[in-house]
Amino acid sequence: MRSGRGRIILISGPSGVGKSTVCAELLRHASFEQVITCTTRPPRSGEVDGKHYHFLTREEFERRITDGGFLEHATVHGHLYGTPRESVEKSLSEGKNVLLNIDVQGAEQLRRNTWAADHMTSVFLAPPDDKTLEQRLRDRGTEDRGRVFQRLEAARREMLEKDKYDYVVVNADLAQAVGEILELVRKTNTTSQTT
Repeated sequence: MRSGRGRIILISGPSGVGKSTVCAELLRHASFEQVITCTTRPPRSGEVDGKHYHFLTREEFERRITDGGFLEHATVHGHLYGTPRESVEKSLSEGKNVLLNIDVQGAEQLRRNTWAADHMTSVFLAPPDDKTLEQRLRDRGTEDRGRVFQRLEAARREMLEKDKYDYVVVNADLAQAVGEILELVRKTNTTSQTT
């Protein structure tokens, strides 16, 4: 654990770019606190409530929005996603870095949130090219051809947001992308401790 306050390390980018895979690797190589986000979408095969996401009904999710329970929330492909405010604040106050895997909409909300922006380093994870992204979406096997096309169109729009992030890392090679992010976090933590 670091002394002082922790930082939010935001990993964002288009669907299919490998955010979950990169975050899983980061959690193996560094001491991050992972805050489990909430969603109204149904679990995918192998996903466990409380481990991968907190799977909520739409009614429960909307109640938490009303109560100010989310640091950010967004509707993505028809489902609600949100980051529980209390979990993030607790981890940061304990001096832990919080790793957040959030879509582009949620990242925009975090940047507009003065408190979050002051405690955050944002990384946009980009695909090497459209063809690789399309193949990754198809390899998931979770969506039909029409949904893959919709996600590709959304990804092209989301790529236009990359300049709003502190850093852009291309996920062509998993180990290299993870290494780049770890180095960025190390530099950021060193800078924030000396200022």
